[in-house]
Amino acid sequence: MIERIDYGWRIVATGLSFFMFGLGGLLLWLLVFPLLAVLVRKRDRQGRWARSIIQTSFAGFIGFMRWLGVLTYDISGAERLHRSGLLVLANHPTLIDVVFLVSLIPEADCVVKSRLLRNPFTRGAVLASGYICNDGGADLIAAGIVSVQSGKNLIVFPEGSRTPSSGRRPLQRGAANIAVRGGLDITPVTIRCTPSTLGKGQKWYLVPPRRFHMSIHVGEDLAVAPFLAGTNAALAARKLTHYLTDFFDRERANANA
Repeated sequence: MIERIDYGWRIVATGLSFFMFGLGGLLLWLLVFPLLAVLVRKRDRQGRWARSIIQTSFAGFIGFMRWLGVLTYDISGAERLHRSGLLVLANHPTLIDVVFLVSLIPEADCVVKSRLLRNPFTRGAVLASGYICNDGGADLIAAGIVSVQSGKNLIVFPEGSRTPSSGRRPLQRGAANIAVRGGLDITPVTIRCTPSTLGKGQKWYLVPPRRFHMSIHVGEDLAVAPFLAGTNAALAARKLTHYLTDFFDRERANANA
């Protein structure tokens, strides 16, 4: 009986969490960011303030979900994220991975899907923060390099979308190209969700049999220089993508051991 009550409550609490996320996104777009544009005239300062507001809001959202009993989490190596000019590459098992990472990373920049600009719940945050839309091509790579070189911390999910339940998704080369062509070392983040929920194709109301646990591990930086030695950028990006595929496979295997 207690288990059934807990399960029902977590369905309600999960729905309430997403309602609050949407409401918060609307309030930021309609009230907070317009006010910020009036009070702060310089565009670069507006962006810094917007990213700080989003980081605080996302941290509050994670705390709200934990308070409701929807999830628990542990984080290791978070101090490695408290630097500037990072290229952060992570696997992508759940819908809220980016929320966790942005809540942890100062001056976080993201590569996001362009459809988020058409979503009223996310449009304000994307515009105010200056996040990079993944329209693809050389412009995305150049924008990513400029972002990191300007001191922001760029979050990229090399899979491009959430990992399907059938297993890992082949990594796209955009993240590797940003690293190779910008000469940027990589800060790898491995995310694990147990039991699986909020994954690709999973409805939000199909909650797991118990509270899910997010485990986030920030690894040591991966040097990009060895992949550049004696080869061209295209081949180096291909080699780095293969290495990252093996790296995230090993990390997931170790987490499940």
